[in-house]
Amino acid sequence: MAERRAFAQKISRTVAAEVRKQISGQYSGSPQLLKNLNIVGNISHHTTVPLTEAVDPVDLEDYLITHPLAVDSGPLRDLIEFPPDDIEVVYSPRDCRTLVSAVPEESEMDPHVRDCIRSYTEDWAIVIRKYHKLGTGFNPNTLDKQKERQKGLPKQVFESDEAPDGNNYQDDQDDLKRRSMSIDDTPRGSWACSIFDLKNSLPDALLPNLLDRTPNEEIDRQNDDQRKSNRHKELFALHPSPDEEEPIERLSVPDVPKEHFGQRLLVKCLSLKFEIEIEPIFASLALYDVKEKKKISENFYFDLNSEQMKGLLRPHVPPAAITTLARSAIFSITYPSQDVFLVIKLEKVLQQGDIGECAEPYMIFKEADATKNKEKLEKLKSQADQFCQRLGKYRMPFAWTAIHLMNIVSSAGSLERDSTEVEISTGERKGSWSERRNSSIVGRRSLERTTSGDDACNLTSFRPATLTVTNFFKQEGDRLSDEDLYKFLADMRRPSSVLRRLRPITAQLKIDISPAPENPHYCLTPELLQVKLYPDSRVRPTREILEFPARDVYVPNTTYRNLLYIYPQSLNFANRQGSARNITVKVQFMYGEDPSNAMPVPLPGMKWVDNHKGVFNVEVVAASSVHTQDPYLDKFFALVNALDEHMFPVRIGDMRIMENNLENELKNSISALNTSQLEPVVRFLHLLLDKLILLVVRPPVIAGQIVNLGQASFEAMASIINRLHKNLEGNHDQHGRNSLLASYIYYVFRLPNTYPNSSSPGPGGLGGSVHYATMARSAVRPASLNLNRSRSLSNSNPDISGTPTSPDDEVRSIIGSKGLDRSNSWVNTGGPKAAPWGSNPSPSAESTQLFHEELALQWVVCSGSVRESALQQAWFFFELMVKSMVHHLYFNDKLDAPRKSRFPERFMDDIAALVSTIASDIVSRFQKDTEMVERLNTSLAFFLNDLLSVMDRGFVFSLIKSCYKQVSSKLYSLPNPSVLVSLRLDFLRIICSHEHYVTLNLPCSLLTPPASPSPSVSSATSQSSGFSTNVQDQKIANMFELSVPFRQQHYLAGLVLTELAVILDPDAEGLFGLHKKVINMVHNLLSSHDSDPRYSDPQIKARVAMLYLPLIGIIMETVPQLYDFTETHNQRGRPICIAPDDYESESGSMISQTVAMAIAGTSVPQLTRPGSFLLTSTSGRQHTTFSAESSRSLLICLLWVLKNADETVLQKWFTDLSVLQLNRLLDLLYLCVSCFEYKGKKVFERMNSLTFKKSKDMRAKLEEAILGSIGARQEMVRRSRGQLGTYTIASPSERSPSGSAFGSQENLRWRKDMTHWRQNTEKLDKSRAEIEHEALIDGNLATEANLIILDTLEIVVQTVSVTESKESILGGVLKVLLHSMACNQSAVYLQHCFATQRALVSKFPELLFEEETEQCADLCLRLLRHCSSSISTIRSHASASLYLLMRQNFEIGNNFARVKMQVTMSLSSLVGTSQNFNEEFLRRSLKTILTYAEEDLELRETTFPDQVQDLVFNLHMILSDTVKMKEHQEDPEMLIDLMYRIAKGYQTSPDLRLTWLQNMAGKHSERSNHAEAAQCLVHSAALVAEYLSMLEDRKYLPVGCVTFQNISSNVLEESAVSDDVVSPDEEGICSGKYFTESGLVGLLEQAAASFSMAGMYEAVNEVYKVLIPVHEANRDAKKLSTIHGKLQEAFSKIVHQDGKRMFGTYFRVGFYGTKFGDLDEQEFVYKEPAITKLAEISHRLEGFYGERFGEDVVEVIKDSNPVDKCKLDPNKAYIQITYVEPYFDTYEMKDRITYFDKNYNLRRFMYCTPFTLDGRAHGELHEQFKRKTILTTSHAFPYIKTRVNVTHKEEIILTPIEVAIEDMQKKTQELAFATHQDPADPKMLQMVLQGSVGTTVNQGPLEVAQVFLSEIPSDPKLFRHHNKLRLCFKDFTKRCEDALRKNKSLIGPDQKEYQRELERNYHRLKEALQPLINRKIPQLYKALLPVTCHRDSFSRMSLRKMDL
Repeated sequence: MAERRAFAQKISRTVAAEVRKQISGQYSGSPQLLKNLNIVGNISHHTTVPLTEAVDPVDLEDYLITHPLAVDSGPLRDLIEFPPDDIEVVYSPRDCRTLVSAVPEESEMDPHVRDCIRSYTEDWAIVIRKYHKLGTGFNPNTLDKQKERQKGLPKQVFESDEAPDGNNYQDDQDDLKRRSMSIDDTPRGSWACSIFDLKNSLPDALLPNLLDRTPNEEIDRQNDDQRKSNRHKELFALHPSPDEEEPIERLSVPDVPKEHFGQRLLVKCLSLKFEIEIEPIFASLALYDVKEKKKISENFYFDLNSEQMKGLLRPHVPPAAITTLARSAIFSITYPSQDVFLVIKLEKVLQQGDIGECAEPYMIFKEADATKNKEKLEKLKSQADQFCQRLGKYRMPFAWTAIHLMNIVSSAGSLERDSTEVEISTGERKGSWSERRNSSIVGRRSLERTTSGDDACNLTSFRPATLTVTNFFKQEGDRLSDEDLYKFLADMRRPSSVLRRLRPITAQLKIDISPAPENPHYCLTPELLQVKLYPDSRVRPTREILEFPARDVYVPNTTYRNLLYIYPQSLNFANRQGSARNITVKVQFMYGEDPSNAMPVPLPGMKWVDNHKGVFNVEVVAASSVHTQDPYLDKFFALVNALDEHMFPVRIGDMRIMENNLENELKNSISALNTSQLEPVVRFLHLLLDKLILLVVRPPVIAGQIVNLGQASFEAMASIINRLHKNLEGNHDQHGRNSLLASYIYYVFRLPNTYPNSSSPGPGGLGGSVHYATMARSAVRPASLNLNRSRSLSNSNPDISGTPTSPDDEVRSIIGSKGLDRSNSWVNTGGPKAAPWGSNPSPSAESTQLFHEELALQWVVCSGSVRESALQQAWFFFELMVKSMVHHLYFNDKLDAPRKSRFPERFMDDIAALVSTIASDIVSRFQKDTEMVERLNTSLAFFLNDLLSVMDRGFVFSLIKSCYKQVSSKLYSLPNPSVLVSLRLDFLRIICSHEHYVTLNLPCSLLTPPASPSPSVSSATSQSSGFSTNVQDQKIANMFELSVPFRQQHYLAGLVLTELAVILDPDAEGLFGLHKKVINMVHNLLSSHDSDPRYSDPQIKARVAMLYLPLIGIIMETVPQLYDFTETHNQRGRPICIAPDDYESESGSMISQTVAMAIAGTSVPQLTRPGSFLLTSTSGRQHTTFSAESSRSLLICLLWVLKNADETVLQKWFTDLSVLQLNRLLDLLYLCVSCFEYKGKKVFERMNSLTFKKSKDMRAKLEEAILGSIGARQEMVRRSRGQLGTYTIASPSERSPSGSAFGSQENLRWRKDMTHWRQNTEKLDKSRAEIEHEALIDGNLATEANLIILDTLEIVVQTVSVTESKESILGGVLKVLLHSMACNQSAVYLQHCFATQRALVSKFPELLFEEETEQCADLCLRLLRHCSSSISTIRSHASASLYLLMRQNFEIGNNFARVKMQVTMSLSSLVGTSQNFNEEFLRRSLKTILTYAEEDLELRETTFPDQVQDLVFNLHMILSDTVKMKEHQEDPEMLIDLMYRIAKGYQTSPDLRLTWLQNMAGKHSERSNHAEAAQCLVHSAALVAEYLSMLEDRKYLPVGCVTFQNISSNVLEESAVSDDVVSPDEEGICSGKYFTESGLVGLLEQAAASFSMAGMYEAVNEVYKVLIPVHEANRDAKKLSTIHGKLQEAFSKIVHQDGKRMFGTYFRVGFYGTKFGDLDEQEFVYKEPAITKLAEISHRLEGFYGERFGEDVVEVIKDSNPVDKCKLDPNKAYIQITYVEPYFDTYEMKDRITYFDKNYNLRRFMYCTPFTLDGRAHGELHEQFKRKTILTTSHAFPYIKTRVNVTHKEEIILTPIEVAIEDMQKKTQELAFATHQDPADPKMLQMVLQGSVGTTVNQGPLEVAQVFLSEIPSDPKLFRHHNKLRLCFKDFTKRCEDALRKNKSLIGPDQKEYQRELERNYHRLKEALQPLINRKIPQLYKALLPVTCHRDSFSRMSLRKMDL
């Protein structure tokens, strides 16, 4: 590889995008034209082929010959060529169930029987692709083999999973809670004690050699070795496979054809006992189906007689064979249903008399009375004895009963015992049959009789049951037939069964019924052959009973069976005169004596007729796998066999067919196959297809003429296959292949005449006798038949003489016959082919028509309906063809031959023609016949995949290209291409699932120019010309680009990556639905390579990864579209900060930054990523975002390539990339860090509550839908829009801040199987172990992914070191490193990460300290965070890094102010926000740093150690300070007060104050105090503005805090006026990211967002007033438009919510008691959420302090009177809570008009307390006083805290008359309001009126007037009050009158009386008041004094007490 050089010139990809844009402007046609343009910026040297076109493939076979590999052996050798044992043809003997084969022994057999037997006994011929299981279809990722690959993973340690060390941690916390809450000690605790703590803590282990000066190269090497050791080899084993249904490329091996059995039942007959035992009784069992009215099994005869009884028959019965002694039987039921009965029939020896008489004794006698009836029984016994002597041979029917099978099965299934005993007795007989059936069956299975009624009848898994049958019905002599039986059975199921009324014969028959075991021992088949495992032939056997299925069974025969069942059904002599005694009937089946007696097999039912009436009826059932029992099939087989045997004439039934007529008959019989019944066709499928194939290959010679039946046979095959497809729907696999046909091809089909046992077509061959014009490999060949392509002859062709003479004449006659073409002997479809075919006169050439050649030809030339039906089932012909090809190669030993010479040219042409026409069918019909085309497409792909294993691979590539060509030419004309592209993806995916996919891609070739012009003849342009120039330079680029040489040489990989590039291209219209599909394809390929044992060697993996190098570039192109995983940090409160050039995430303000961005108008969230992203935004195109799942898959693929590719190659490429592109790559890595972040066990436990399918992202989607940030409905709407081809992307505010997976633009189909509630089949909760396992894997994945990222970063850094020109990207490297430190990482990763970070800092120290100061701050923060880790290794590495950082900073500038300040800031922000922060650990790290400083010999003499010590002590102080915050974690107000205090302490250091303000904002947001959060942000902005205005004077920026006064009057406290203000230009001050214009803008935007959330829209306006000038100055129209949009929203909300707005509720809270520490005697105003009741806050505070001090200690003071401290119990804590209202002076009310005005900037509050002078609260009117208390707070609400101290208090006391005035004013206002309300509210109005004029009202208006107005007061001070009250009453009466008038207009007739009553009351009131109102006080109306001076007199005169 050393000779590679970087190529000279690199065209940046953005340029390509630009070009595309310009050109797209010129095309105004279809959007698809854009796709012609090349997507990847191609190198200009060679002819470019746009990505949408396929390039010409390399000629693989030639290439391999011309480029021998230098490696002789070793792992790479295997990548070059397919292994020699790739394909094997195996003959595997088929299993025989029985010990002896059932095949008859005879030597002379009928040819048809011989064929059948051959078909049932020959071995399976199987083609095995030995490595097939390594193709992607069997990827362990998609199978359940993941678990095995995940064994032995190390457990990764994550801090997030570790509980804090030590159990005492919690107790300390509780202890602190109880301790006094005093914070009197200075905020900084005492120096001494804190240093003491620090000195006493223990340091962590120091890293060895840390302080040595090792050269960088050495450090790198060590780091590299450590990083590369113990890595996990297979990345994909850690990654769940994407959610897919069955992968399309998986073809399962079909089942072996085997004999059909239904569901099998084992019935054991245990005993049969009657009340009396006098004679032998014989029993038989059979199954009947009532609904089908059919007997569905043969009879099973069993004998349960005692030896004594058997003895009676000895003279008549020969000794029994063991086969007849069976007492248990296995029944098979193919169609179980509710209608199946097991019928038991009993017979006895024939005796005189009617059956009734014979049965009588059994009914009368009881066993119990045996002794009583002894004589009678003896008599009966002797009679029976006689009958047995005389008539022992003959039987008579006696009794029967039936068992309803499903009842037993279902009741046995429902009972919870191991075996169930079911009694069926008389009592039950009454109700049992029906009721039991109803309860157990109808109830449980009411759905059952849907389609077939068989759905729920499952016989395979019920509990075995033992039945005792106690009742038999006696047979009635005239009702013995089956018809009668069906009536009885149907009747048995009715509740009122006729049978119940009959008197039963009592007996006891015990039967066991159970599901039959898998392989029962001692079993006999229906032919009485022993089934395998028959250890001892003397054991009593179990019989298999043959089933007569109720309906057709479609299974091909595989065993020889030829049985005939004959059942005499009935004999009827009833109509015959004369006596009819003792008639016996003998049925004989004859074949002999006189052949005319032979009965033909299909006996429909014979009847002997007497006098035209039926007398005798016999039924014959043939169970045969030899006789087809179908006339059409019979005729076909007979004719074919006649040809074979050459026996004419042929007799078929009554027909005789002569030889001259044979051809027509044969053709007719072939076409008639279609009319035969389906069942026999399926049963004889194998034989039938064999014969048809034979006819295709070897045209028979009839009467000396060769007859071509190829076409007819092809048609017949096509139609049979389609029939099967249509009628046997249930048998298809996912690709629509019928399983019967698939297994025929896989096991049965072989090339005619290639039987391993016969080389010559002798009788052993497939009917291979000499009468075929065949050219098989045979020694015995009649010379006259050496025809070249014998199928060109046909006796329908007049040009050819009758008998062929010799081959030469033959050929001459063909050639001479006027250009004979295919169209003569064929239906003219193909059009004449020019040259005569077959002009090869040499007889020795092997020119048999091989089946695959013939098949291809037939298919190419067929047309019309035949072609259609062949297309429908193309898979079948394709697979036949492939198997035929393999067999041909195998038998001719050509499997090792060079591929180019394996098949003749004309066959290749036929294949090419075939593929091409099928491709054009797919392209032209995909919209109409979607389903068919999908099947056709996959079939074609599988075919090409198979061909790659056997044919010239270059040729197959050219076929693939021709398919591609057809598709792409069609694509340009389509408006919506996605369906067709989707088909092409399936096609490609199947081809690429080839097990030697890697080899096919020539992974070892190094993109040299192809040796010859492209092999495909179709392409005229030879491409060699393009390659002549500087090949070397391009090599690296070509490897990473989809360049033409890449696509040619790595042909399939090129196609895959091209599809990916085209579909992911944001300009590819209408293809985003396919993102998931194409990404899954790549993912599947890579994960399959990953697990492939052949590629486990790293050297080979690197070669494989080389095929995917362009993937890196493609994914870099998609960066703006990838799902933004970084956003998910918001959930954890680590927002991405604002400045667009930095999207670091760490704890800071809690406001979702995405929201802030949305406000700022950055509508596409992706564009807010680091620098390089911004370049793409210029195109202004809104990209569709990929779903989280797709993005994750893409990124894992990227990581795989980076992990496995050769590092030197990567490094060379990186060297050639532009800075822009390297930044892109870094952005990608940044995203990967977030994407594969470890989620933590807790998350897995949480997720467990809903069990989902594999995919984790589905969880996110579901959560989204549930949380409703995007409802499913909107999703639907979006999706439907998506179909129209435009996609609006959710702006970030819509896209939920939680950042889960719904930006996903993939058309998710919520398929049933994908929905995330798994059906209840699985238990819902995962076990502990499973959660542990998931967490283990996720941890390992996170570690491995991050280590790969680290490896890549190292390569990038090396490139920089080499080129020394790209320092600018080091910032990006650092950013990724920092980001990875910020995420949840394992200890293993962090060690390597810190090592890399130390190396980076030591190589480029100035990077951190001079350029990326921002990053330096972040680094300090990260290191500190890890210094407080609970895991000691992480701590020791982090503290080492931190120490070295300081040391380096010191060495560069001899002081380390920068690091000092940043560490201090970091610490405060860390402790301020981290919840689970443990100061103990941090203390240890600080101690470690001190230890390093002490041990650092080099710097001992400098000031460095002291400075370190100072810093550490200072840090320790801050730490102690924040411990206190910990105490108050539970008390939000106290916590905020503390933070407020700390922030105040940092007044002189703006950066830190800002940090704490941010922390406060975060805390407020958490608790939804948005108004307070907004205030914190406004304060932050004011602070920033102060310092910015000092730094630079820009007119449009706010001039410090003053500008913000309108937003809040509190803001002035941020002004930097004190004397110790730092100058912002000083090093390290105000260097944070917020002290910039964009930082200020960001803060204000966040503030506006918070105000908006708080509903304070007026404040939003004020904030924007500050912002607008900034944007105007920057001419930023986009931002301005967003802002005005937001303003419009804000104002329209003000309008809409008018009258509905609610802000806070205020309470005064006083704390009394020493328990409260420094809260004692403090009074605060608390702001609580709107509509908080007094009870709520009281409950909250009482509960909170109760928990802290003990419930009995805390007491709430219930009144609001002033508290007297002396009267309180000193051991208690008292809280006084009073509701207060904002208070405004009269002059203020002018400005405070709106509801907002009255609730914003509040500093004064008021509450009232009623009292009387004697101490009661309430008294009579004339003694009722009222105290108004007015409180003033230190700051105006809303402020940056929710409680503010009360600083001032004044009280106003109202005299009783003043109280009365207030009350009357209030009443008058209420009246006025109710009167003028719009719309009017009659109820309200009447309520107010009733209260005003109702007579009953006590202390009502009248009483007030009488008390205060009845006489003029004596005290002149009260004149004014008196007068005011009088005027109030005047006003009041006026208002009452208005109200009455209004009410009158509103009421209905029903309220007339009520109105009159009100009016009467009003007049009464008015009269009473009249004199009081009219009395004026004369003194007041003397105009002596100027009135003005008295204007405010009454308020001055009122008693006023000032309380300051």
